Formats: sequence, C-alpha cells, structure tokens
Amino acid sequence: MGEDRVTRPGVPGIAGGPGRNARPRRTAAARQAQQWLLTLLPAFPVLLLVLRLWQLSRQDMSTMLLLVQYVSPLGLLSALLIALVWAFPLVVLTFGVLGRLLRLSAPERFDPERSLLASWTARTPGWVATGAVALGALTWQLRFLPTLLMLGLCLLALRARYLYPDQPTRILLVSVAAPVAAAVLAYALLAPAAWTALRSGEPATAALLAVPPVATVLLTGPIPAGSARAVTHGLAYAVAAVLPLVTGAVFLAAPVLPSAAVVVAPPAPDGATPGGGVEPEVVLGALITVTDTSTVLLDRTASVRFLPNGRVRSQVLCPQPRPVPYSVVAVHGWPVEETVLDWMMLRRPVAAPDVRCAGRLRIEDRSGRSPG
Repeated sequence: MGEDRVTRPGVPGIAGGPGRNARPRRTAAARQAQQWLLTLLPAFPVLLLVLRLWQLSRQDMSTMLLLVQYVSPLGLLSALLIALVWAFPLVVLTFGVLGRLLRLSAPERFDPERSLLASWTARTPGWVATGAVALGALTWQLRFLPTLLMLGLCLLALRARYLYPDQPTRILLVSVAAPVAAAVLAYALLAPAAWTALRSGEPATAALLAVPPVATVLLTGPIPAGSARAVTHGLAYAVAAVLPLVTGAVFLAAPVLPSAAVVVAPPAPDGATPGGGVEPEVVLGALITVTDTSTVLLDRTASVRFLPNGRVRSQVLCPQPRPVPYSVVAVHGWPVEETVLDWMMLRRPVAAPDVRCAGRLRIEDRSGRSPG
C-alpha cells in the first residue's frame, strides 16, 4: 500500500487520527459518495462502447442491435484500450501530484477518510506512479513529454519533501538540482523547435514545449496552506470533469470495425448470364461479418448491406488512413505528433494502394475473371 503514513519526528501526520483536535471520521455522506463513485466508474467504459455503436448505427436501433450481435466485445475493448491508453498516466500522475501537494502544504487538511483526493494519494503504491511515467513516455506524443517530465519530477520532489524533511541535502538535490538540470537539458533540445512552432503560428505547441521545464522548478514545493485545499481540489474537479469528455471524443473517432472494399457482380436477369454486360459494383464500408450465405457490410451511409456470397468477386481489407499531420514542427527530425512507440514499432512497407479501396475496379474484376 502507498507511502509510509506513520508519523515520526519531522513528518506531518495525517488528519483523522485519535486525539482531541482530530477531525471526525468519514461521515455517512462521504462513504456513500465514494461507494457511488466506485460503482459508476467501471460503467464508464461500457457507456463509451455503447455510444460508439450508437454512433456507428446513426441512431438506428435495428442497426445497433445487429452490431451488438456480431461485433466482438474483445475487439471493442481492444480499440478502447489503444485509443485511451494515454489517459492512465494522466490520471495517476495528475491526481498524485495534487494529492501530495495538499499533504505537504496543509497536512491538517489531508484526511483520507473525508477526501477522495487524499484517499487516492495515501493508497496508491509508488510503483504505480513509476509505471505511469514509463507508459506515458511510450504513448504520449513528443509535444506532451515535457509535461510528463514536469509531473514526474514534481511527484518525486513532493514525495522526498514529505518522507525526508530532516535531510536538506536530499531535498535540495531532488527538489532543486534535478528540476534545474532537467530544464537546462530540455531547453537545449527543445528551444529550436519551440521557436519554430512560434514562428509557424502554433502557440499551443510552443507553450507545451517551453512552459513545463521552467514550471517544474516552481512546482516542487508547498503552496500557501490557506489556499492549498481550494487549489488542489479545484484542479482535481476540473480534470475529473474534462477528462471524460476528451476520452469520449477520442474514442468516438476511433475505428472499431475493419474497413473493406467488396466487388459485387450485379444481379442476373431471368435467363441471362450473371453480370453479363454490366460492370460490377465496388462497395466500401466497415465489414461486420461473413456468414454462410452473405457478407454483411456497413456502408458509408450507415446502411447495412447483405451481399450474397455468390455475387462477391473479390474483396480487400483497406488500411486505415494515417491522420494528416497538424504540426510542421520536429525536434531533431522527430515530429512532435509522433510517439516513442511509433518509432520503435515496425511499420508496414509502403506499397501502391489497392484501387478497390478508392472505389475503382481492377482489370480482372471488369473482365469477370476470378482473382488469382
């Protein structure tokens, strides 16, 4: 469990313990609020999955029920995990920094029995924060890595100030020397990119690259005790309110069904050769399933197409198009919108796109020959 909470000389105690001045234990309302939160929290991913299917069906209940029947829950969860893997480090580090800042600035207001922020801080093991930093370093875009560095160093400095108040040398190294050295190194690497972003009309990118290193030096110590609770809880409530909206918007734009192009021969009139004299049709959309009799496709108009397998001449899986880069800024050749995983993982070799994914027919499809 979390950090050492035992009171010893020089270490601030946690409110709520025995004694005349101790605050009362958690009230029934506080316990009920936490129980409701813990009950509703697991329902958020399920709500996102349902909303994604509702969006795919264009608010048509029959289409949605068909998607629920055929779409794999594991596939939906995989898409959810890949789209929102960046959110875990953000939650762990942001609430960890705010909770430790409250504990260091106003220890008498730090009560795990009455505050969810304090309870999160007191019960979160240190290895979780370490893993969150490592995961963020792999999955966050380069322009957000200075913010990750700021959160990690702030967390380390606040923890050192709390656990080792009688060791000024350690505190000086962790809370002052390390942030200053990190800021100097960060500016040596990022200053040209920040200046390029500023000249290119990208002030947000410039701020993300330039502000966190210097902010780290200023955020490794306590804040005034009178405003500590209001500041930390206010920021925590703001993050808790905005994060679901951001994660929902990101996931609702993520693909959850494979894109495919299916070449279908036209239906044959009575007594005529199937497809004779009429060109086949290329149907583009999201592949739902393939049954014994038909290929089920959700086309671009969100209409479900049941394509008889006897009329399907060919089909191809179309790769998802890479998003158009928003920023032109790069750090020593590394685009600020790329992640470390993008550089580490093998990429598909560049090949000529299949014409069927553009809605055009191949020569063999026009001639009616079966694909080789």
